[in-house]
Amino acid sequence: MRNLLRAAVALVVFAAVPASARTILFIGNSFTLGAGSPVRTYQASTVHDLNAPNERGQTIGGMASIFKEFTKEAGLDYDVSIEAVGGKNFDFHYTEKLAVIDRPWDEVVMQSYSQLNKDKPGDPAIVTEYGAKLDKAFHAKNPNVHVWFNATWSRADYSSPEIAPWRGKPIDQMAKDVYAGFEKAWAASPDVTGIIPVGLAWNRAWATGVADSDPTDGIAAGKMNLWTYNSQHGSTPGYILASLVIFGQLTGRDPVSLGDREHVAMDLGLSAMQMHALEQVAHDELAAQGVKLAMN
Repeated sequence: MRNLLRAAVALVVFAAVPASARTILFIGNSFTLGAGSPVRTYQASTVHDLNAPNERGQTIGGMASIFKEFTKEAGLDYDVSIEAVGGKNFDFHYTEKLAVIDRPWDEVVMQSYSQLNKDKPGDPAIVTEYGAKLDKAFHAKNPNVHVWFNATWSRADYSSPEIAPWRGKPIDQMAKDVYAGFEKAWAASPDVTGIIPVGLAWNRAWATGVADSDPTDGIAAGKMNLWTYNSQHGSTPGYILASLVIFGQLTGRDPVSLGDREHVAMDLGLSAMQMHALEQVAHDELAAQGVKLAMN
C-alpha cells in the first residue's frame, strides 16, 4: 500500500514537470544516498525522493542532488529523482519498487550492491538478470530512454567478509572487477546505453596522487580521502568525484567546464583547488573511455 501511495504522489509531482526538462532517475543504495557524509541531505528539496520520507522523517538528496546542482551550473534543465534504499541490489528495486519507478524516464542511472552480489562477492548474476529486467521495463515506457550501469569504487574496509575476495590485492582491483562484471551484464542487455566508470575514476585519483589509497596509515599531506570513516562509503570528495563522472557521461559537458562558478564544493567544505583536481580526474577518466566532452 505504501508503494502505491508513493506512486500516486509521484504522479502528481511529475504532472508539474516542465515539458522541456529532461527527466533522470537515480536507482541505488547507501552509495547513491551519500551515506556517511553531508551529501545525504544536501539540497534534498531540489530533487524528488521517491521513497520519502525515510525512517527518520527525512528526504534525501544524495548524489542525485549534486548532479542536479552541476546541471544548473551548466545551464541545463534536468528534473531529477532518486529511489535508493540502503543495502539493496537490482532485484529489490525490480520486485519491491517497480510501482514507484515504472514511468517514462529520459535517463536512468542504476547502482548495484557495491560488490555486485552480497553473498557471492564479484558474481554479476543478479545485476545481469535484474539489470535486464529493469532495462526492459524502462524501455517499454520510453523506447528512447538511456539506461546506465554505475560501476562503483573499491572498498578498503578489509575486515568485512563481504569483500574477502579482494583482501590482500591492490586497492584498485575491486573497482576493475566490478566494472568487468557490468561489462558482462551489458552484453546481456544490449539496449543499456553504457557503463559509468565511477570506480575507475577513483582508481585514477589514487594513481595520480589526488587522493590517498590507504586510509589505514593516515592521509598524506595534500591528498584527499575518498572514503568516509568506515572506508566503505564515500566521503564528500568521493561522492563529488562520482557525481562529476556521472555529470560528464550523461550530459557530454566537460566537468572542468564548471570552473569558477561551481559552488557545490564550497557548500560541502572543499577548496577550489580540491574541486579543480577532482574535475580534472573526472575529465581524464571519461576521455580515456572515449567520451566526447564539450566545454559548453
